[in-house]
Amino acid sequence: MSAPPEDPPPEEPPREAGAEPVSAGSIRLAEALLFASDRPVTPARLQPLLPEGEAAEAVLREYGRLLEGRGVVLVEAGGGFVLRTAPDLAGLLTRVVEVPRRLPRAAMEALAVIAWHQPCTRAEIEEIRGASLAQTTLEALLDHGLVAPRGHKEVPGRPTLWGTTPRFLEQFGLNSLRDLPRREELITGEAPLLAPPPAAEPGAEHPGR
Repeated sequence: MSAPPEDPPPEEPPREAGAEPVSAGSIRLAEALLFASDRPVTPARLQPLLPEGEAAEAVLREYGRLLEGRGVVLVEAGGGFVLRTAPDLAGLLTRVVEVPRRLPRAAMEALAVIAWHQPCTRAEIEEIRGASLAQTTLEALLDHGLVAPRGHKEVPGRPTLWGTTPRFLEQFGLNSLRDLPRREELITGEAPLLAPPPAAEPGAEHPGR
């Protein structure tokens, strides 16, 4: 009795002429990593998982091309790549998906000052805002993972210097601080919505000036 025929290997996605080699297995690896990761995926993070001879940049580029017209897209944010809802579907999803809560205006004002003037001290933030910075406001920014200490200023008392984090870039869809929106856009909410703190979203997708 002859042995049953073996299953054919999975077909590889079609590529443009002259494109670097990208296998179906590498596409699946990239997709799985992007889905499971709690932070933006960089090519350097994907590269060790790939077969010899395949470049992470080419795999991500090809995966992004394959997502064209789908419900999610691959975008650069926070120094790496993340999966986002397709822009044309965002309006429809707001009817069934809970909208992430925004930070209070005072926190958004402080965040905008830090983003544009970092690293800066609490006193400098208060001077630029023209208002005191409540401890609860600073704690809200810390809880969201949007700001972090950046050392101490070498003046009497050595106050803490504050700066934004990679999480800040990711949540506002920025690849670097060079892409910052105008400060007024951060304060008024015309910039993208902030998501809840990292601890509140398990399984979600997850440089100073």
